[in-house]
Amino acid sequence: MLFLLAAYAAVAAAVPWWQPRLGRAVWAVAALVPLATVVWAGTRAASVLDGEEYRETLSWAPSLGLTVDLRLDPLALLMLWIVAGVGVMVLLYCRYYVEQDAARQAALLLAFAGAMTGLVLADNVFVLYVFWELTTVASFLLVAGRGEGEEERRAARQALLVTAAGGLVMLLGLVVLGQTAGTYRISAILADPPRGGAVSAAVVLVLIGVFAKSAQMPLHGWLPAAMVAPTPVSAYLHAAAMVKAGVYLVARLAPALAEVAPWRPMVLAVGLTTMVLAAWRALRATDLKLLLAYGTISELGLLVTLLGTGTRTAALAGVVMLLAHAAFKSALFLSVGILDHRAGTRDIRELSGLGRRMPALFAVTVLAAASMAGIPPLVGYLGKEAYFDAFLHGTRLDGHEQLTVVLVIGSALTVAYAARFVQGAFGGHPGEAAHRAERPEPGFVAPVAVLAGAGLALGVGYPGTAALATAYADVYPPGPDGPYKLSLWHGFTPVLGLSALTLTLGGLVHLGRRSLPALPRLPDVQRVFDRVVMGVGGLASAVTRHTQVGSLPLYLAVLLTTVVVVPGAALVAGAPPLGSPLPWWSPAEPFLAVVVLVASAAAVGTRHRLTGILLAGAVGYGVAGVFLVRGAPDLALTQFLVETMTLVVVVLVLRRMPARFSPGWTRPRVRLIRAAVAGAVGVFVTGFALVASAARTAPAISSGYARHMEEAGAENIVNAIIVDFRALDTLGEISVLLVAAAGVVSLVRVDGRRRANPSDAGQGGLFPTAHWDEPARTWLPGAHERPGGERSVLLEVATRLLFPSILVFSLFLLFSGHYRPGGGFAGGLVAAQAFVLRYLVGGRADLGAAVRVPAGVVAGVGLLLAAAVGLFPLVLGGTPLESAVVTLHPPVVGTVKFATSLFFDVGVYLLVVGVVLELLSAVGVSLGQEMATADDAKQGGPR
Repeated sequence: MLFLLAAYAAVAAAVPWWQPRLGRAVWAVAALVPLATVVWAGTRAASVLDGEEYRETLSWAPSLGLTVDLRLDPLALLMLWIVAGVGVMVLLYCRYYVEQDAARQAALLLAFAGAMTGLVLADNVFVLYVFWELTTVASFLLVAGRGEGEEERRAARQALLVTAAGGLVMLLGLVVLGQTAGTYRISAILADPPRGGAVSAAVVLVLIGVFAKSAQMPLHGWLPAAMVAPTPVSAYLHAAAMVKAGVYLVARLAPALAEVAPWRPMVLAVGLTTMVLAAWRALRATDLKLLLAYGTISELGLLVTLLGTGTRTAALAGVVMLLAHAAFKSALFLSVGILDHRAGTRDIRELSGLGRRMPALFAVTVLAAASMAGIPPLVGYLGKEAYFDAFLHGTRLDGHEQLTVVLVIGSALTVAYAARFVQGAFGGHPGEAAHRAERPEPGFVAPVAVLAGAGLALGVGYPGTAALATAYADVYPPGPDGPYKLSLWHGFTPVLGLSALTLTLGGLVHLGRRSLPALPRLPDVQRVFDRVVMGVGGLASAVTRHTQVGSLPLYLAVLLTTVVVVPGAALVAGAPPLGSPLPWWSPAEPFLAVVVLVASAAAVGTRHRLTGILLAGAVGYGVAGVFLVRGAPDLALTQFLVETMTLVVVVLVLRRMPARFSPGWTRPRVRLIRAAVAGAVGVFVTGFALVASAARTAPAISSGYARHMEEAGAENIVNAIIVDFRALDTLGEISVLLVAAAGVVSLVRVDGRRRANPSDAGQGGLFPTAHWDEPARTWLPGAHERPGGERSVLLEVATRLLFPSILVFSLFLLFSGHYRPGGGFAGGLVAAQAFVLRYLVGGRADLGAAVRVPAGVVAGVGLLLAAAVGLFPLVLGGTPLESAVVTLHPPVVGTVKFATSLFFDVGVYLLVVGVVLELLSAVGVSLGQEMATADDAKQGGPR
């Protein structure tokens, strides 16, 4: 199962690379993955239906309870066949339908299929939630397309807001449920269901998420809006798969939670109301996709009702209708896509006579619509008979007669809009649309035929359908009249009479629909959603106007005051005795403290930006000295390097800013408040440090790390923590570093596209003019970028000599970090200093000569290497980020011993170098443009 998820991810990532070479054949290649899923599930079907379960577990961080638990049982098998089977047909259909952006859509459809596969196989609530939201993200991207149309963006945004908000509410409910049960494994929760008031609250929260995902009223507005998406997306996500996620979760949890007080009333009330009202709205629609969309909402209401009722016959009917709906509704959506593609419209008022023009499509569409109407011998009829029996005979629920009446009304309306769909799409005499329509290719119609034929095969071959449905339904006890069995003929029974009644009433409604009275005006959900969004936007604007006044000192004062007041009050209230802390540990500490305090005070008083940055750097160097005398050379080394790099980058940025801080007059009272806040923060931090040191009662965690040093093959405990014991933290931190650098570079380059003001040209240059040492030749490639007054032969020669030495020293720090101060981060910063030196002396061209690979590639390779090293132990049956000590005995070198975490450290090294190169590249583009403008200004215009 893990292999299937990996296959979906890998092929989805590779499809954009293959599409230019494969052309339209890329769809057939993409369809191989879901086809393999169908085959794999088929090989496990016999044992699963006999009661065996397949489980797989990936232990990510076992001590934190982070595991990927997967389980294949009858319900998951059913959903797997639906997701993968319909996915194969949709992808093959796209070969004829999709004309533009095929690579992106194929990749996203495959990614969605993988997310749905993970969702139905998940046996952990957190894993389920992750895949749940991945389907939401995939839906957003598929509906929005490239974001070029306002209607598409609006629909995608609405779907994202509604389903993601519902998902967050559902997550809270799942967490409460897991906490109450004492486990987050779904199978364990089902085996021993928890009870109590907290479970009732969890049920409400989970069902809200379900109703949002499965478009139940009043949270249904996003689904009709999403019909702006391409038809294959509508057929797959919004008919067969994604909207079934909520239905699946109801079916998964109902055996354990159906008896909890709010569950059954909620699913019955919401499900049946949605079934009837959405079916009525479908009768009024003139767009074929909107008709099917409201029909889908109606049938999802039916599925929520059946699978949430909590009885065996209702569950049996729900599973059969789940299969039936996936087959007939996806087929109908795909048929609409063919009509729209060939006739140029899907408006019932413009379509006429296409049944004669496209007889094959007409035949398979009628077959699918007949299954939707519940006509024998199709699978829709099997499901309809089962759900009538479920409420007429198979339960003793209060009011089951009234529930049966509602089901009859909803089923009759379903028959009516099924007839309206067929007549509106294909009936009548050939009109203009039929004359201009071209007959679709057999391959275009084939997926529709397969899906429509599946409804016939599942109906005629009802023993196989019964075996699949019964395997799930048997988790419930039999009904009062014994276990219900699927069959095409039960004799002349009241249930048969109800089925005939729905067909008759549905036909009458269809024939007399023009004279039907209109329902009382209901609230327009779309209008309500728009007003809520506008209200939230207005509230945000009002709050922003009153809180975001444009004063950075005010923002800092509010934030720092909150830090002092909230945790500071708790600190004062519960502070333990501080004991007798030592004033200092080393005679050098008072001197360093004086340096830090004097530099801090001077930084506050200075009016020059460069002076302020240098004084801030002096504070950092002083703190690094404290680390050094306290016995933390790794921390001190890193602090020194970070301060140096920060100084260089900030000085480069300062070249584009005024030399002095903006003059301004501040009232004495305001200055006093700022000083008081700053002093309070200092007191708070000092007190917190003293309290935290005095409050320790357990042994320091470092002793535990020290005991495992030998296992990690390390002698430097700091580096062992970074790349071994807490490698997951490091991986997250370097990922954040790369993302932050990408954001900074983007912002700098956006500003860098603007040409500098020629009036500032005279301020260009990194070094003061010194004509006495202007070199007569270029020592470094790219040094010709610098004007003569900015070049120094001394610096160019020194750089040529120092550059390789600094790189070698950085590699020394990298490879020795496991045994002495150093490591990937420190080594990367030292290497970055070498490139900074090349840039300062030789310019951007010299930096490019020193690094032939793009900076983004260097950083990306570093992150990928670290992640790959972390995941590689899985291939050998270990746990992620596990390391091993390797000992080699080369014939010449002797014994070589190293830990595999070294390669993780190499990834950190490359990422740090790449990030600094990205920053230099961005700043360099800006500086280069400024210098070019200065040259133009000197010469009287552009060259």
